Amino acid sequence: MSALLCLVAGAVSFYVMLYYGVFRGVSCSSAVTLRGKTAIVTGSNTGIGKATALDLAKRGARLILACRNKEKAEAAAFDIRRESGNNQVVFMHLDLASFKSVRRFAETFLKTEPRLDILVNNAGVMGPGHTEDGFGMAFGVNHLGHFLLTNLLLERLQQRGPSRVVTVAALLHRFGDVDFPLLASKKDLASGQSAWRDFQAYCDSKLCNVLFTRELANRLEGTSVTCYSLHPGVVRTELCRSMSLWQRLLIMPFAKLFFLDPEGGSQTTLHCALQEGIEPLSGRCFSDCALQQVGAKGRDDALAKKLWEVSERLTGFS
Repeated sequence: MSALLCLVAGAVSFYVMLYYGVFRGVSCSSAVTLRGKTAIVTGSNTGIGKATALDLAKRGARLILACRNKEKAEAAAFDIRRESGNNQVVFMHLDLASFKSVRRFAETFLKTEPRLDILVNNAGVMGPGHTEDGFGMAFGVNHLGHFLLTNLLLERLQQRGPSRVVTVAALLHRFGDVDFPLLASKKDLASGQSAWRDFQAYCDSKLCNVLFTRELANRLEGTSVTCYSLHPGVVRTELCRSMSLWQRLLIMPFAKLFFLDPEGGSQTTLHCALQEGIEPLSGRCFSDCALQQVGAKGRDDALAKKLWEVSERLTGFS
């Protein structure tokens, strides 16, 4: 029995050291307050987005929860107001899978909100299906929706600078590609119907997030707006809710043991949104609250510029 107890104790100790030393990550150390400032967080009714929104609310920001599901978003707003003591937390409907919805959100925001200091492009999906405009879901939501949203709000961001655009990407961008001929013919970056195809489409969309941030920084050089992309870590969120039951059952034990909780996963987002002194690093990517070197395709300025021009055409933005 004593040998078994020693074995169990050793296993628990090893797990604790592994979790806190490798998987847990670091915390945002910024003490910045946000009273009098306004922030938008997309996909903020759950997961990393909700944890990010809660922290910003605790710092005093006027917070816009930009979400698709009204019931869940209003429940999240209630939770955040209660926990933060900040009553300036409101829901505004945004469906990133619809250009019409994105434009409607931007129009409403610009009519009702006099300033915007932080835009967090957090929402993300992985799975099959198509957007209202016919694009693959991951590419349409993760990239095109946020591309259009950011551009529609860019003038307001510039009016009240310094301001920031933070886009949640992923380390998986390294496995991504941008196949322009396929995009032209299929309105997507990956083809076929399978779990692997959905995974590849997600990786492609995350590369687009990195390239979008790089080109946005190039276009904003010399202005008061800076932008950053980031890898949040491996986080237990609802991202894989569109996976099949057996896939979720397979990944669940590993997620419970080793993945970050949403609060842990929000730390690099908060670092990019709040940390003073990182302005010269606009356009770069972060992980664990520190600068991260992205893959070769993520550093390709010509690819970033072409993606921007194609995205302008696809979204009808000019």
